[in-house]
Amino acid sequence: MSTLRKPSDPTRTRADEAAAVRERALGGLPEIDRPTEVSTTDAQTLSTALFTRLEALEEGTAEHAYVRNTLVELNLSLVKFAARRFRNRAEPTEDIIQVGTIGLIKAIDRFELSREVEFSAFALPTIVGEMKRFFRDTSWAVQVPRRLQELRIELAKAVDTLEQRLGRHPTRAELSDHLRIGQESVAEGEQASNGYVARSLDTPAGDDESAVTAGERRLGEEERAYELIDALESLKPLVAELDERDRRILALRFGEELTQAEIGERLGLSQMHISRLLARILDELRTGLLQDPVHT
Repeated sequence: MSTLRKPSDPTRTRADEAAAVRERALGGLPEIDRPTEVSTTDAQTLSTALFTRLEALEEGTAEHAYVRNTLVELNLSLVKFAARRFRNRAEPTEDIIQVGTIGLIKAIDRFELSREVEFSAFALPTIVGEMKRFFRDTSWAVQVPRRLQELRIELAKAVDTLEQRLGRHPTRAELSDHLRIGQESVAEGEQASNGYVARSLDTPAGDDESAVTAGERRLGEEERAYELIDALESLKPLVAELDERDRRILALRFGEELTQAEIGERLGLSQMHISRLLARILDELRTGLLQDPVHT
């Protein structure tokens, strides 16, 4: 008489597979239970370790995706920080944070540890730039139905995602598959982009150029110098409160662009000591920027 086997629990199997993916992805690093609740200083340290793991993992694998997603959650505070400067705009904060998260993901994909810069300093311009492009994309030159405005935004996000994945501009069919809408709807969304880009009727456009890319090419580039000036103006009073050694370290790192080891040689300190000092200085500046100014 044959014995009946108990059917396996698919939920348990999936949980075991997920745990195995996490273990392989982390490669001995501790698992982070609540990444969004980690302090700024701990997030910086953990991010460095996770970026090292990310470089060792093959892109497209479940392990690579897990580490990448953990980095996104760890650094969501950067997106919320950047969104604060736009809190007086009409657009919902949730939409601004969602768009800023796209900028964070782009920064994670482009970041290299060999640059020897803090990830936050590298990522913030990309996050803010993505938010500004969102505001630009939702400023309409003529009245366009809300449905088409939203379609235009989703189309722009899909173009960014597929360009990174494919290494080229996606076709209309690829956009259709990605968004799970018909190619007619994609064409409608591309045509709607003309509603926020006012241009001369005499301006020629190639037959192979979509309305999405045509509009973006005719808009000015984001001027990075303006972003830098804005950041410097906000930092001036905070930097002035630092002691002479801290200001010297900042000048050597970001003015003369010396490595931590080179700064240590100048000041007679170890590279590890300089690393800890820089982390503490940047954390103080970041905390100061997050605080609302006191009006007298």
